[in-house]
Amino acid sequence: MSALICGSIAYDTIMVFEDSFKNHILPDQIHILNVAFLVPKMRREFGGCAMNIAYNLKLLGQDPLPMATAGKDFAPYRDWLERQGIRQDYIRVVDNVFTAQAFITTDLDANQITVFHPGAMNESHLNRVSDAQDVTIGIVSPDGRDGMLAHATQFAAAEIPFIFDPGQGLQMFDGDELRQFVEQATWVTVNDYEWQVLKERTGWDVGDFKQRLKGLIVTRGAKGSMIYTPATDLEIPAAKPATVSDPTGCGDAYRAGLLFGLMAGYDWSTVGRVASLLGAIKIECHGTQNHRFTREEFQKRFQASFGEPLTE
Repeated sequence: MSALICGSIAYDTIMVFEDSFKNHILPDQIHILNVAFLVPKMRREFGGCAMNIAYNLKLLGQDPLPMATAGKDFAPYRDWLERQGIRQDYIRVVDNVFTAQAFITTDLDANQITVFHPGAMNESHLNRVSDAQDVTIGIVSPDGRDGMLAHATQFAAAEIPFIFDPGQGLQMFDGDELRQFVEQATWVTVNDYEWQVLKERTGWDVGDFKQRLKGLIVTRGAKGSMIYTPATDLEIPAAKPATVSDPTGCGDAYRAGLLFGLMAGYDWSTVGRVASLLGAIKIECHGTQNHRFTREEFQKRFQASFGEPLTE
């Protein structure tokens, strides 16, 4: 089975503010907000939702197919992907713009403020799902607005089951568009905040989503996640990380776990636990593509985390 991962490719500039944002933002002055945060620590990482998901799937032994648009500064990222053995068949380079850039500041409470320049991501609609061969499952993750709309429609037309993962792209779509995404998708995954926005904009409650999907997955950080299916509601425990270093990319790691579990044919309880463990492993490392493990190490940690083996 091959997973086509539609989404962004980006460079992440990640900074750490060694205090809490809440100590420097006055709630009654938010209408004239003008703040600056001193960030002694800064690093540049390879990121983007599609590539983060692909990286995690590769660690699990899969051969993911990321579909994304990069810019004229893609060369360092290309070299990185070659070293990781991640295919570039469906990465389109747009020569007159920059690759998308995220500037992320995290405080000591793991809150984040992100400024994002989309760059080549705005041309993602130039890629087509039909360009990829032998695809059995897909995901529409945050990307250019037109690309997300087009790729969801193309997955549905090709009758390829896919996950709709709006993420930070959720704000780009109105209620009608979000309802269309849900009608086309096989599964939807959001975090708990995005879930509230999704319900408000669509006007649907959990029952409406269960009628239309094989699975609705809502992540809740350290509280674990909920998986709603037409048959049942499951509460998935959070895997405990050894240390909390950097939350950036944890959601993408979780989504890679969803794809892996679905491709393996696991039951929902196992799918959720695989995803939870991937998120925990990622949060232990700085950056979105710096953590590493072997398949054997992952299986041992799964057993230690949940008290049950992960079967092949």
